[in-house]
Amino acid sequence: MSALAIQAAGEGRLASFDWPQLERDLDAQGCALLPGLLTPEECAAIAGLYAREDGFRSRVTMSRHGFGRGEYRYFAYPLPALVGGLRARLYPRLVPVANRWNAEMGIAVRYPDDHAAFLQRCHEAGQLRPTPLLLQYGPGDYNCLHQDLYGEHVFPLQVAVLLSEPGRDFTGGEFVLTEQRPRMQSRVEVAPLRQGDGLIFAVHHRPVRGTRGSYRVTLRHGVSQLRSGRRHTLGVIFHDAL
Repeated sequence: MSALAIQAAGEGRLASFDWPQLERDLDAQGCALLPGLLTPEECAAIAGLYAREDGFRSRVTMSRHGFGRGEYRYFAYPLPALVGGLRARLYPRLVPVANRWNAEMGIAVRYPDDHAAFLQRCHEAGQLRPTPLLLQYGPGDYNCLHQDLYGEHVFPLQVAVLLSEPGRDFTGGEFVLTEQRPRMQSRVEVAPLRQGDGLIFAVHHRPVRGTRGSYRVTLRHGVSQLRSGRRHTLGVIFHDAL
C-alpha cells in the first residue's frame, strides 16, 4: 500500500469515530477509547521497529531512574511515516478540547489548529527533541505512575496505542490512570485496551465541574506489572522536549 493510501485509510478510521461522544468521555473521566485505531499489521510494523538501531534518539531503562521496570525508546526525526502521520492527524481533533479545558481552568495558553505551528512554538522555546516513543515490557515489568512533561510548552492530551494483544502476547500489564481531586481520595481508571486500540488521556490536569464552577484535578498514568509475555505500546505526545 502506498503512503497516500495508508494516510487515507488512517484518516478514514479517525473520521469514523464519534468525536462528540469522545469529548464527553474526556470531560467525564479524563480518557476516551479509540477502538481499532491501528490495524494488526500496522501494530506489528511499529512494534518491529524496537529491535532496530536506527530511527531512535535514545533508549531509557526504567529501573535506572526509578521509573519502574522495562524499556522505552524515543523516536528521532524524521518520525516513521505511520507515527508522524498519526500524530499530525490526531492533533487538530484534540485542539478544541485542549483550548476549552484551558479556558475552564483559567489557563491563558491557547493552541493553534495546526500541529506544525504548535511544534514551531515548542522549537522556539528550545523544545527540539521528538517525544513519540515505543515502550517494551517483559515479565515483571511495570511503569510507575507519572506525567509526560518535557518543558514549558505542554499539550494537555496524549494518546497511547497498544501494539500487542492481551491474553495472546502477554498477561497483566493493564493501563492505569489515577485522578486526584482536592480534599478527596484518588480515583483509579483501568483502560480495557486490545491490540490496535488507542486511548486519549489527560497529560497533567483537566477541569471538573463542581457546584462553584470548574476546578482542576491532577492525573497520572502507568502500567501494572506484566505477568507473562511481551507488551509493546506506542506513545504519541504532541509537544517536543527540551
